[in-house]
Amino acid sequence: MNNTRLKKSLIALTLTSLLGACAVDKAIQATGSAADSSPNTANNTANNTANNTANNTALSSKNAQQVEQIISDYFNESMKHNPIGATFNGFNQYNDQFQAPISEDNNAQLLAMQRYYLNKIKQVDKSSLSGQSLLSYELFVLDRALAIEGSQFLAHLIPINQMNGMHNLFAALGSGESAQPFNTVADYDNFLARSTGFVLWMDSAIAAMKQGVEQAVTLPKVLAKKVLPQLKAQLVENASDSIYWSPIANMPATITGTNKTRLTQAYKDMVMKTLVPVYQRMASFIENEYLAHARDSIAFTAQPNGKAWYNYAIKSHTTLDLDAVEIHQIGLEEVARILGEMEAVKQQVQFDGDMAAFFHHLETSEEFYFKTEQQVIDGYNQIKSRIEQRVPLLFDVKPKADYEVRAVEKFRAASAAGASYQSPAPDGSRPGIFYINTHNLKAQPKFIMETLSIHEAAPGHHFQIALQQEIETLSDYRKFGGYTAYAEGWALYAESLGKEMGLFSDPYMWYGRLVDEQLRAMRLVVDTGMHAKGWSREKAIAYMKANSSMVLSDITAEVERYIAWPGQALSYKLGQRKIRDLRDYAQKTLGDKFDVREFHTQILIDGALPMPTLENKIKRWVKAQI
Repeated sequence: MNNTRLKKSLIALTLTSLLGACAVDKAIQATGSAADSSPNTANNTANNTANNTANNTALSSKNAQQVEQIISDYFNESMKHNPIGATFNGFNQYNDQFQAPISEDNNAQLLAMQRYYLNKIKQVDKSSLSGQSLLSYELFVLDRALAIEGSQFLAHLIPINQMNGMHNLFAALGSGESAQPFNTVADYDNFLARSTGFVLWMDSAIAAMKQGVEQAVTLPKVLAKKVLPQLKAQLVENASDSIYWSPIANMPATITGTNKTRLTQAYKDMVMKTLVPVYQRMASFIENEYLAHARDSIAFTAQPNGKAWYNYAIKSHTTLDLDAVEIHQIGLEEVARILGEMEAVKQQVQFDGDMAAFFHHLETSEEFYFKTEQQVIDGYNQIKSRIEQRVPLLFDVKPKADYEVRAVEKFRAASAAGASYQSPAPDGSRPGIFYINTHNLKAQPKFIMETLSIHEAAPGHHFQIALQQEIETLSDYRKFGGYTAYAEGWALYAESLGKEMGLFSDPYMWYGRLVDEQLRAMRLVVDTGMHAKGWSREKAIAYMKANSSMVLSDITAEVERYIAWPGQALSYKLGQRKIRDLRDYAQKTLGDKFDVREFHTQILIDGALPMPTLENKIKRWVKAQI
């Protein structure tokens, strides 16, 4: 890997103002020494200017250090409030703790923290900052302002859904296959302690959802029903049948004797006396109380202050100044364009029939599907090897961390996305994970494998997220921060690089690329359609069915995902369009000077950025090349 260039680029940006000041200082001194006709005046002017420059440089350095300290203090405090996030980020001192229960007091404390740090950083003179310090300042102010704005909405009254929630996340942690370590006796004891906090949180979630019923802030019925099987999957009669038993079944050989005996009994008690009862309480509450009061409407805007809430979701996920009407129109135009490209593939493979027949053929023909889960995993591992050989064609940086291909755990597979990515541990103890959902093999056609691998792994999410964590000169706040439009926009843009890397040579694989892009284009239409234009769930499903070859189960899961995460799905296509526009701008402006590898480095070296910030950065870089 070429991390040296990446680190040097960051250091160069940080030191731009200092180097510039030194150059000015030397130029002034040279002019003064040459002005023999007025030596005293020239020397005095040069000395005064040099002193002012030195003072300004010192002030800039002091303020830059202050910015970094404030951001560091905030990050460290935020990890205390978010111990699960700390575990995923590799800060293991909080592995025995869980999130604080949901309450008005705890929410008020978090809001006060946001306001405190926003006020504190605004006391720093922004005009004295440059390079990375200025960038960090601007990102931090934006993030705190967004968090404060978001506090007016009652998200804590809808703490779980079928796509995410502690009921699933904690099970993944307890499986021993996620970020929670199970290597030592202390690790096992940490999870036992953490489970106590999980129970308190789950009970507080029930209380919050009851409050949500009173204030008409609830899940739609269709989503509440999807949560029930996830909860009931944990209602085992024997501890050994629980996913939480996996760390005991796979206990390291180094844990022996009384420790092994004690932990085995403790985990049995944890599962049967602590975890199963709390899952039962939540399941009973949803089934017997909540469902009757869950909203019939799927529109986020149907809730109190819902229109403003949806607009906020759009802004926070996309970082762009676009409204639902504009986004809907962009989506319609993109869907039509991509359908035209799909028609071209149909003609290329000489399929006799219209697009609906072509979609049906791709959905039903056995040649396009695997017969076993292992065949899917093996196929993706083969593609991984091919991509790794081609990455240097377009990149001169890549992460040190590797990634693995795994099937989504069965307890969450029915409602999980078709694929996802989990970042590696920063210390290298855990690789990145490219999850493939093998719940329905007809939702994993062979022709999407190349594009899906690029998106979730390399050079998509794995490249961007793992690289961001490995940039030594970035603060922890920026290493582990992110913006949906940047991360998902990059991954979708990365898909478009397949042909440049020698992939998509098979017309069906190229069709798979179009399938993925079409999915992201349809999201613009469907998300805004349901939440801003009155579309029903059924209309959204029908629209996606008419404009793609996706199987019904996959379409249904996607539509219900957009219902659960309003605005999130808009970030992919909008982020990709912005990055592609920036590449087109750089290529047109620089002509023969344009180097695609350097462009990609510039996109990646500062970590995740809001789209307007990224645009300004790339335009400055282009200007410097002319």
